Amino acid sequence: MEYVMVPVTGTLIWYYYICQREVWLIGHQITPDQSDSNISLGRYIHENSYDRERKELVIGHSKMDVFRVSNGELVVGEVKKSSKYSQSARMQLAFYLMELQDRGIKARGELRFPQEKKLEEVVLDENILEELGRASQAITQILSLQRPPEPKKINFCKNCAYAEFCWA
Repeated sequence: MEYVMVPVTGTLIWYYYICQREVWLIGHQITPDQSDSNISLGRYIHENSYDRERKELVIGHSKMDVFRVSNGELVVGEVKKSSKYSQSARMQLAFYLMELQDRGIKARGELRFPQEKKLEEVVLDENILEELGRASQAITQILSLQRPPEPKKINFCKNCAYAEFCWA
């Protein structure tokens, strides 16, 4: 079987910090259950939050949820239904900021949790850049595997749209 290079994306970064099996599944275009209630809720929150801001800025392999220009500065936001996985969300948004920086675009990041009425600023620094480098390498290794990593029962499993795939 020939391996086709899949680019590291913000979505893969997000899942890397939650479930490495899911990284493999998404990277190999195995689609989760689209009727899953968590996917539907996430889609609803994304579509119905922050109506006054522009939605979906696509640059390279990144698709940022919302964006605006404030005092001449680009502000990109990632909208999540819960802050429960804020580390994953923070690294996903940092990946987007890195993609922008690599293209010479200075931007500021905001994690947004509309149901919790929370906003968290994300700043790209050397530590985060190093961590993103390590995560990107690990993701590339996961994607190159012939088969997905074995499933591991974690807290995320109960809300996962791949649950049937892993545990049926």
